[in-house]
This record gives sequence, structure tokens and C-alpha cells, in this order.
Amino acid sequence: MPMPLSVLKAELESAFPDAEIEIQDLAGDGDHYKATIVSGAFAGLSRVRQHQLVYAALKGKVGGELHALALETRAAD
Repeated sequence: MPMPLSVLKAELESAFPDAEIEIQDLAGDGDHYKATIVSGAFAGLSRVRQHQLVYAALKGKVGGELHALALETRAAD
């Protein structure tokens, strides 16, 4: 079962409460999303580590109920 956009956004907002989060449903199927996340939690971290934090926040759902997630992350200015 696909993950609704509202659930994805709520999970990311819970993990990164200070973040600006924008999510796009790339295929219109609730299965392929792009998330842009700007958070102070990413300050000083490599892009790989930033993405690891996002995947950890989603607790193993990427590849399961969330088929594909393209990420754009950066630290808040």
C-alpha cells in the first residue's frame, strides 16, 4: 500500500521539527516522491549523512510502503 503524502510529511516534520519541507508526488501514484528538506540538523554534515538521517527517520519504510524517495537536503542558513 502506498504511503500518503500527508503521512510522509508528518513523519519528516516529526523528525525535523525546525525544517522547511517540500514534497512532490513525482508520478501521481503515492509511491514516488521528491522531498526537499532544509534543516539546522544538517549543519556540518555531508550530504550522505544528511540522507542517512532522513532514511533513519522514516524507520525502514523506504523501499517498502514508500517505493522511491528522491532527496534534496541542505542545512538552514
